[in-house]
Amino acid sequence: MFTGIIQAKAQVLTIEKQVGLWRFGMDFNPMMRKELKHGASVAHNGVCLTVANIDQQAVYFDVMAETLKVTNLSTALPGEIINLERAMKFGDEVGGHILSGHVHASVQLIEHQSTAQNSRLRFECDSKWMCYILAKGFVAIDGASLTIGLVGDNWFEVYLIPETRTLTTLDSKAIGAWYNLEIDSQTQTIVDTVERILSTKNING
Repeated sequence: MFTGIIQAKAQVLTIEKQVGLWRFGMDFNPMMRKELKHGASVAHNGVCLTVANIDQQAVYFDVMAETLKVTNLSTALPGEIINLERAMKFGDEVGGHILSGHVHASVQLIEHQSTAQNSRLRFECDSKWMCYILAKGFVAIDGASLTIGLVGDNWFEVYLIPETRTLTTLDSKAIGAWYNLEIDSQTQTIVDTVERILSTKNING
């Protein structure tokens, strides 16, 4: 489990591509390497990946074909910078909201407006996920927990404070870029439950 509070950014050093599996070699700083063990979970742009190997040069993670299909890791190149968060520990402060690290979809940046104080990002989203995206609710974008602002038929907006702009890659991508989306699990549960109850009532008259 994760909290959506990005702890560091790291560069992709290598990508070894095999059929149905890519191995990423990541340049972790000493803080992110501290007590890191084989089998530990680390979120990369919000995607939960398992440590496959550690050596002096890099920390390695295997990415399956299905993950590549759904997330923006499929377009990553050596040299790219990625948001990182290590798995939360029992008793840790939860500054964002609880995340699973299972990305639901990719959303595309269609507007980006920055001032000295903040940034406004507007994303286009597949309509199948819009029922879970509510004003003042929560989403994770590339692993960062954010509050939703305005919502349209097939788009939504988030705002970035200076701290988020500095600690993450969210403010550095161009229009048309793809970001990973994880919707809030509690919102999804409530919406799905209500829809199921209403559907049952309609069937039963």
